[in-house]
Amino acid sequence: QVQLVESGGGLVQAGGSLRLSCAASGRTLNMYSMGWFRQAPGKEREFVACINWNGASTSYADSVKGRFTISRDNAKNTVYLQMNSLKPEDTAVYYCAKSRLYGSTCYRATGQYDYWGQGTQVTVSS
Repeated sequence: QVQLVESGGGLVQAGGSLRLSCAASGRTLNMYSMGWFRQAPGKEREFVACINWNGASTSYADSVKGRFTISRDNAKNTVYLQMNSLKPEDTAVYYCAKSRLYGSTCYRATGQYDYWGQGTQVTVSS
């Protein structure tokens, strides 16, 4: 079993920054890709960013490209999402997830992930 715990969410003004963390326990994540997703009220969960096992490959949704940066520290079994220039439309619950397969690449589809955290709320005021 894997437990993923997100932290770092909160309320921020438009243009501000937040750094989300996703700490894993129960299994090392060294060989797996990790992803960040978000879900706003009344909307489906959507892809935000992903990173392969060693951090050499990343992918971003067009809506966050250039503003968000995903990274990982395998020694700490933790994945991060640095969010800059936040906009009100970034308001959502943010989830981290572990890929089903070993991750030489990373994945944008929710079905490619088998463990999810409980989510952390990010609210951006205008």
